[in-house]
Amino acid sequence: MALSNTQYDAIMRIYKERQLNTEALLSERIMEINEKLPEYKKIDDEIASFGVSSLKNILSGVGESQDSINVKIDSLTNRKKELLVGAGYPSDYLELVYVCPDCKDTGYIGDEKCHCLKKTITSMMYQNSNLDAILATDNFENLSYEYYDGENLQRIKHTVDQSHEFIQNFDRDYQNLMFYGTVGTGKSFLTGCIAKELLDTGHNVIYFSSTELFKILSDIMFDKGDRISLASMREDIYNSDLLIIDDLGTELLTNAVTTQLFSLLNERNLNRKSMIISTNLELSELQERYSERIFSRFLERFSFFKFSGQDIRKIKRTNS
Repeated sequence: MALSNTQYDAIMRIYKERQLNTEALLSERIMEINEKLPEYKKIDDEIASFGVSSLKNILSGVGESQDSINVKIDSLTNRKKELLVGAGYPSDYLELVYVCPDCKDTGYIGDEKCHCLKKTITSMMYQNSNLDAILATDNFENLSYEYYDGENLQRIKHTVDQSHEFIQNFDRDYQNLMFYGTVGTGKSFLTGCIAKELLDTGHNVIYFSSTELFKILSDIMFDKGDRISLASMREDIYNSDLLIIDDLGTELLTNAVTTQLFSLLNERNLNRKSMIISTNLELSELQERYSERIFSRFLERFSFFKFSGQDIRKIKRTNS
């Protein structure tokens, strides 16, 4: 699962806090029981004293056998549980209470990530992606072809098939996708479907509208704002597993924007980090709007998929 160092450190702080909270809770409970049940503390001290003296005897070759010692310790332990239950407490009241008993709140079982850590990573990916709310509806479970027919239907089915291949081969085959065509024909929706599948498998996906992205890149370029936050944002934009730029062409075009876009395309390509770009522009309009060197990089590095047909959003608004 691809995490930046900052993200990993943030998650590990969560697990450390869980461990500290567990230890603090246990300390509070021990103080409570020692105060309410003085006999419990005496038995605890007896077990500790008995254990030390028994160890000395074993090392010196005299005294009881280990089995006999274990029987006595078990008897004292059972007595402690009886005291707790008799006072109205659960028998395990003074055992550590973990959020995840499987990994004991370490995040790992042996060298493997625990299921709870994988879930925490996925949750963080969603929060950082800017897609958390969108993907409740924009996912393959809600994909429908009812608004397409003829050539438009064949196009969208082919694009969906290629999207599934993009997901399946994501970790071994570097690709970039360009979704272009008329407004409301499913570009953003299909982008969301892909993003959800990759997020659910622990990939670092980040989404921006074109206007939002270039505003952030401008802040980074001119050092506007908190430097730590900007550095973290730059790391996400340039090194996330998948960067999604929605509605390319809606941003205010300036020399700074073309410079930023060119740099972004080059750096992510060098790092073999994938992108999905959606735009309402036709290819001829993309070529006209952006410099020849940017358009040539689109042609070299992206697979193009045309969307056409009815404005689905408009139909849904009319029918609602």
